[in-house]
Amino acid sequence: MADNLSEALKTLKLSSADSVEGCLDCLLKALAHNNVETSGKIQEMGVLAMMPALLSAQNSCTPKVANIIAEVAKNEFMRSPCVEAGLIPPLVQLLNSKDQEILLQTGRALGNICYDSHSLQAQLIIMGVIPTLVRLLGVHSQNTALTEMCLIAFGNLAELESSKEQFASTNIAEELVRLFRKQVEHEKKEMIFEVLAPLAENDVIKLQLVDAGLVECLLEVVAQTVDSDRDEDVAQLKTASDLMVLLLLGDESMQKLFEGGKGSVFQRVLSWVPSNNHQLQLAGALAIANFARNDGNCIHMVDTGIVQKLLELLDRHVEEGNVTVQHAALSALRNLAIPVVNKSKMLLAGVSDVVLKFLKSEMPPVQFKLLGTLRMLIDTQADAAEQLGTNAKLVERLVEWCEAKDHAGVMGESNRLLSALIRHSKSKDVVRTVIQGGGVKHLVTMATSEHMIMQNEALVALGLIAALNLDCAEEDFVASNLVQVLHKLLKDEHSAPEIKYNSMILICSIMGSEPLHKEVQSLAFIDVVSGLRSHENKTVAHQASLTEQRLTAQS
Repeated sequence: MADNLSEALKTLKLSSADSVEGCLDCLLKALAHNNVETSGKIQEMGVLAMMPALLSAQNSCTPKVANIIAEVAKNEFMRSPCVEAGLIPPLVQLLNSKDQEILLQTGRALGNICYDSHSLQAQLIIMGVIPTLVRLLGVHSQNTALTEMCLIAFGNLAELESSKEQFASTNIAEELVRLFRKQVEHEKKEMIFEVLAPLAENDVIKLQLVDAGLVECLLEVVAQTVDSDRDEDVAQLKTASDLMVLLLLGDESMQKLFEGGKGSVFQRVLSWVPSNNHQLQLAGALAIANFARNDGNCIHMVDTGIVQKLLELLDRHVEEGNVTVQHAALSALRNLAIPVVNKSKMLLAGVSDVVLKFLKSEMPPVQFKLLGTLRMLIDTQADAAEQLGTNAKLVERLVEWCEAKDHAGVMGESNRLLSALIRHSKSKDVVRTVIQGGGVKHLVTMATSEHMIMQNEALVALGLIAALNLDCAEEDFVASNLVQVLHKLLKDEHSAPEIKYNSMILICSIMGSEPLHKEVQSLAFIDVVSGLRSHENKTVAHQASLTEQRLTAQS
């Protein structure tokens, strides 16, 4: 075999067109017998350098030449030599051929050479292979092998961000949906799904897929697989419902499917929430969260009873429930609670009571959404803020989560909810509950946050604590170095005007406490404050004058 191979390689280097075909057959046989060794010999003998000319000749040998390149490029060590031999441009050129065998072998060769190399795949995109391959898929949709080759290529190329714009300028959405409709086998559908998922991350393509009828295909897959426990059906149900949720992440595609809340797709997706299938419950809840991305949709959904469906779903998942379903349902409720008109309706529906059942959860993603939902619900709702703010168990849990250093999101949301309970209730009882629960020190720390909005929320809450119950808070204010924190905020030239303003308000509020008053005097606040009288923000300058007068009067 080795002798034959060497002979064939020598002949190929010298030969005329007539004897080339026999040499190529010999090479293919040798590659089938021992690919690695044969590939090495091909490289040694410099045969790759002859390939561009053989490819450009476009004759009966061309499919065999492309096949040899495809086989050789299965080996990682041969890929760079293939590129260096200049094989990519003539192969890309061959994608315009009408010969199906040439197309198939060319696709294989390019796929193997560029396998796992983003830079080479990006080069193919620049050379315009995407529109060419999409056209091939349309023309040769009856050829299974060619179709699969195109799908594999799309799957690889779609992972690159630079491909999305090119894909969006073709009719890929129509072609893929047409192809999907024809498939019966699970494997084939799976291949198409693998292309659809990365493509559907692009908002333009999302809309094209919706227009091409992908949603109807997905709903059909769900209907066919929902009652099956075969592994492949379970996998397909998950892929189809996940893809459905992904399509709803685009504003235009989501609004198109919402159809003012009357869309058949919207109604079908709603019916997933009460189902007994966890995957569908999850997808249904995530879909609602995605539909709830503007006030109009949120108001319509709350008015049509969706909150009740979500609460029933959450109730089914309190004890040893599915964490992803809990997280998704809480996300949906949080989004629905954003419009002011929805808050009181959702509170009346008992949302806060159901959400509080998850206080014992040890899962940070659930804790995070639970906190966000409660914070959205009590915004501007004084009674609800008072009711929750005097719930010692809730405040105790919030204080515990304020120390969750491993989970910055949970820590931030706990602080914000603690502050919101005080700010929206303006209640002495809430302030007392927070002080007794050990929440003051966390609000002082929150005032040093790198996020201005959180600093401000903390300062307003601390101002209310000082105004409503300074005697009780005095010890915590001293222990948490509140005065030093305020001094630093006022001296910091990067502090926003509202931070400086609320810091001065807070200083005036704590002057009634002897130990705090002494600290204010010892840090020479009067110098810092008088420097702010010329601040460019008139409100800050005015408050600086008032604060200076107060400090002077009490010095």
